[in-house]
Amino acid sequence: MISEFDIIRRYFTRPSPGTVLGVGDDAALIKPSMGMELAVSTDMLVSGQHFLAASDPRKLGYKSLAVNLSDMAAMGAKPRWVTLSLALPEPMVRTDEKWVEAFADGFLGLAHAHQVDLIGGDTTRGPLNICVTIIGEVAKGKALRRSGARPGDDIWVSGRLGDAALALAHERQRIVLEPGEIDACLPALHTPVARVELGQRLIGLAGGAIDISDGLLADLGHILKASNVAAVIKMNEISCSAPMKKYLPQMLAIECLLAGGDDYELCFTAPESRRGKIETLSREQGIALTRIGEINEGEGLIVLDAAGKTVTLETKGYDHFGI
Repeated sequence: MISEFDIIRRYFTRPSPGTVLGVGDDAALIKPSMGMELAVSTDMLVSGQHFLAASDPRKLGYKSLAVNLSDMAAMGAKPRWVTLSLALPEPMVRTDEKWVEAFADGFLGLAHAHQVDLIGGDTTRGPLNICVTIIGEVAKGKALRRSGARPGDDIWVSGRLGDAALALAHERQRIVLEPGEIDACLPALHTPVARVELGQRLIGLAGGAIDISDGLLADLGHILKASNVAAVIKMNEISCSAPMKKYLPQMLAIECLLAGGDDYELCFTAPESRRGKIETLSREQGIALTRIGEINEGEGLIVLDAAGKTVTLETKGYDHFGI
């Protein structure tokens, strides 16, 4: 059977040109660039809770890094280094290493695309779990934060929301999508695009910012709490796909749009005076940036439908310990 060290050497040891000392010692050595602060984030993905054991390992490797890149995007940080820890079931490596090889290809392929060095981690035997820690750089004092929203700010969202949650609802047989609709929604679930460059370009434009991982209502709620403000958003202003628009009269689709999670788009606020610059940025990046509401004084979040009526949901988003 392949050993822990064989796995590391064969599949996860790669050159790390942006690192003082990479994989192979007791710890990695990194050196931040002059005038930069380090941004650090960790995510854990658990089989059966965050993904199915039968998930495509290449796509799973990609997504394991993508969700962490999204955290860097939300801070306006440039991702530089990453660590990866894997708990692998013994049968997965005893007779067939193809799963590990495909996972590594997906993970390292995306790391290479963003010039991120894999600098360490751990492997062990156990139920399938994936833990990634990412480290990025952002100019001192310039990081985007959740606490930067101010009354009068516009609320913006990048891209389209709800497709990943709609695809997951289909996989869990809560809704039946047509084949073309499945093809349109599945990439958002399995291979989300982290808005890394957009996040860096938002420095100096955005006030409060967050990536939408647990659902729009939950994550915008974090901005409101950190900034001590309230908000009103208009559901019909949220950019969404044709399949989502088709099913939106259904409460399930509304839940996917507002509280489904797994979007990995950016939600941010900005003063009205910056609308022109943000619209220009949208064209330059080729990414839809849509105004969906405004920040107000007070507390709480109100969602209005096309008729101006309040939309009420029992759940605001994904909660690991929710009942």
